[in-house]
Amino acid sequence: MKILSVDPGYERIGIAIIEHLPKQKDTLLYSECFKTKATLHFHERLTCIGNQIEDVIKKYNPKVLAIEKLYFTSNQKTVMGVAEARGVILYSASRNGLDIFEYTPPQIKVAVTGYGRATKRMVISMVEKLIEIKTKTNSDDELDAIAIGITCLACERLPY
Repeated sequence: MKILSVDPGYERIGIAIIEHLPKQKDTLLYSECFKTKATLHFHERLTCIGNQIEDVIKKYNPKVLAIEKLYFTSNQKTVMGVAEARGVILYSASRNGLDIFEYTPPQIKVAVTGYGRATKRMVISMVEKLIEIKTKTNSDDELDAIAIGITCLACERLPY
């Protein structure tokens, strides 16, 4: 089974595809930090995000979307834009028949490290131990997306 996991945003979006097979270590098939151009109008950025998610779904045929829930304690200026980007991602996944699971940052930290107030460094360290990563990840956004996928694997009873 393949899981599409997404760390949402509208400037940078972490995207990962994780393959979960019985009796094998979970494997990262694909990850990227997709970026939209600041020079584009916001609705054009949303279109770029939707197109990228659709392309990844078509290429890898995942059955599940795991996505971070909107959880802002600061930086209220960006909350609406991220919410709108999440809406585009959720729409694309739903339109393509994916099951959708959402997780808060503390849920992700507990699932990956066992500690809800884990640091970014602790999460990254565990991600690298919990999943087979054959290619170099280039950004925290990618690693966050991978952690969200690991959370889905830890929390849900997914068929193989």
